[in-house]
Amino acid sequence: MKPQSKYEKIKRIISSLKQPHYRYLQIIDSIFKQKISSFEEMTILPKFLRNELIKEFDNNLLSVIPILERKSDQVSKILFAIAGGERVEAVRLSYKRGWESYCISSQCGCGFGCRFCATGTIGLKRNLTTDEITDQLLHFYFNNHPLDSVSFMGMGEALANPFLFDTLKILTDPELFGLGHRRITVSTIGILPGIYKLMKDFPQVNLTFSLHSPYDEQRSELMPINDRFPLDEVMKALDSHIQQTGRKVYIAYILLRGINDSIKHAEAVANLLQGRGLWEHLYHVNLIPYNSTDATPQSFKESDLISVKMFVQTLKSRRIHVTVRTQFGSDINAACGQLYGSD
Repeated sequence: MKPQSKYEKIKRIISSLKQPHYRYLQIIDSIFKQKISSFEEMTILPKFLRNELIKEFDNNLLSVIPILERKSDQVSKILFAIAGGERVEAVRLSYKRGWESYCISSQCGCGFGCRFCATGTIGLKRNLTTDEITDQLLHFYFNNHPLDSVSFMGMGEALANPFLFDTLKILTDPELFGLGHRRITVSTIGILPGIYKLMKDFPQVNLTFSLHSPYDEQRSELMPINDRFPLDEVMKALDSHIQQTGRKVYIAYILLRGINDSIKHAEAVANLLQGRGLWEHLYHVNLIPYNSTDATPQSFKESDLISVKMFVQTLKSRRIHVTVRTQFGSDINAACGQLYGSD
């Protein structure tokens, strides 16, 4: 049986104590309007109700405990302790135009073993609960940071966590976090059942697909998931997603020097994305500079600037929409593929 979220538990407690529904609304208002992070401080509630809530949850509303923060230019990375003595990380990105974006974790570790990713070297410890995922954001919110946009690009494969869809319900619930669907991005290495479920249940949530090689054989070497969900099948699912939702699909592509950054690779990416029908213009490639870590093979290196430039020019010459992602946080191991959950 899946665990209930704290919001469902609060409703259950209020109901069991035969309290009116407005008590629930008072608690939600205390959390999301007044940023009160402990039940003891919710003095609008009768004492006996506060005591019952404290008995159930302790006094702290958060199921994740911040134990370390590292800061760099425009980036803050938080290491959280979670139940079972494990650790997960979340990253806050501050853009110069005043926008705050969050990269949150959905699993403790990851079981898919992509060879260039530090998180993958840990293996999967467990899925995070709905509360553990949403509480990463609540921590930032309680610390007076606006929740402008959220991406599931932290530790783990979001579409492999069965609690993801309950999490999305909570994040988009107007009574709770109230995030617009288009402010949320789910990133996947190509979990087909999850892609189809996201398309059905949350069609307006942004979808990013991690490609990293246009060649099946090489992609399988870099990302073993490709043997289970081959590239051709994933691309058909992405075509369906675009057709049914009318939304862009982002193609994430980490550039690895001498491995997948040649002009030949760029041409193959263009071949993959062209000729897919009227909707092909809705594919957008995000090129990501590789970030090395102590946990990943030293044979992987960042592409040189000339190779990046040639890759971009090749895609543009084939009328493929492409952006080179701005790099943040690599100096504190907070960039793409670097989250490791250690102090």
